[in-house]
Amino acid sequence: MNVLVVGGGGREHAIIKKLRENDAVRLIFCLPGNGGIAEDADCVAIGAKELDGIVDFAGAHDIDFAVVAQDDPLALGCVDRLHALGIPCFGPDAKAARIESSKVFAKNLMKKYGIPTADYEVFDDPAAALAYLEGAKYPIVVKADGLALGKGVLICQDLEAARAAVAEIMEKRAFGDAGSRVVIERFLTGPEVSVLAFTDGKTIRPMVSSMDHKRAGDGDTGLNTGGMGTVAPNPYYTEAIAQTCMERIFLPTIRAMQAEGCPFKGCLYFGLMLTPEGPMVIEYNCRFGDPETQVVLPLLKTDLLTIMQAVENETLDRVQVEWSDGAAACVILASGGYPVQYEKGKPIAIPDDLPTNVTVYHAGDKLLPGGLVTSGGRVLGVTATADTLRQALDDAYAAARRIRFEGAFMRSDIGRRALAVLEG
Repeated sequence: MNVLVVGGGGREHAIIKKLRENDAVRLIFCLPGNGGIAEDADCVAIGAKELDGIVDFAGAHDIDFAVVAQDDPLALGCVDRLHALGIPCFGPDAKAARIESSKVFAKNLMKKYGIPTADYEVFDDPAAALAYLEGAKYPIVVKADGLALGKGVLICQDLEAARAAVAEIMEKRAFGDAGSRVVIERFLTGPEVSVLAFTDGKTIRPMVSSMDHKRAGDGDTGLNTGGMGTVAPNPYYTEAIAQTCMERIFLPTIRAMQAEGCPFKGCLYFGLMLTPEGPMVIEYNCRFGDPETQVVLPLLKTDLLTIMQAVENETLDRVQVEWSDGAAACVILASGGYPVQYEKGKPIAIPDDLPTNVTVYHAGDKLLPGGLVTSGGRVLGVTATADTLRQALDDAYAAARRIRFEGAFMRSDIGRRALAVLEG
């Protein structure tokens, strides 16, 4: 069969590598893909938001199944358009994708259906938002309503910072139309956990939990990024907490989306905070996380395409989703200056003899006649699997240190907090 994957980063590379394990897959097309993905799929220079081009390509290439992996095309209705062609898809339609594309929709959904989340207010007028901040308790969180490449959430320690955040989002429109409305919410404390889940709108199958590292620098310092590394499973996420989340968050969310007439089918991402009051939802994503996918999917034992087809056919209850008992760690190699300004076009050297338990996922590179060069901020994700998290981290870092490109940097403390929990 011919499979189409929409997107072009490390997440998509991880999905494609897993899909290739199914013998029924003949061709995988990735739109637009990147230089490294080209080793595993036929990359076509059609952008993930170019819906007309995607639909035309799919119609002309006998696509049997499509995976829309990126948030923007999901929010724009890529799945709706492909479904109109009769192509089965993994991913939510535009109505269901609002759970990520509008933080206001998500917060109002949680409030209406009693799903635990931080107290909040919504503003579409900067003056009203600023007036509210005068009497607020700090720290406080200011969020752009729409999609902002994972950077539209600002934690403000005082009134001055909060005023600046409102100005940046609503007046200067740093995130474009995504900042036409803001959510201002109470700052929560506790360990963060990412849980991705397969769901067909009725049945939900959570994946292995993970821990992301968003800040650019060691010790969680510096600016927020798309993610500088991940580990799985997350040791804070115990069986008891998982049960609580299933009863109070996961199932209620699926039922809420059904009740609102927009059942969610695809991968639903739960960003959780384990607060002293219990687990709470920080955010939903309507797709696989990046780089969480790069540590979760390597631990998946069940065939990914089979699961995705069951999600589309609403037969997920008939599929046993199994996971390895080990651990995985991903270290991101980024371009110097990321997440602000950085140079592109730096040649990349990856050794041919990396261990078999190590996989390099390509996120921000392109292929030139002379070889791979950098083309983005997060360039590579180096993932290792092992029986223990410490071994996975050691192997991932050992491999990452052998990869070369000018200006490359990585955090040196990925997984340190997780190890402290596991090893005391």
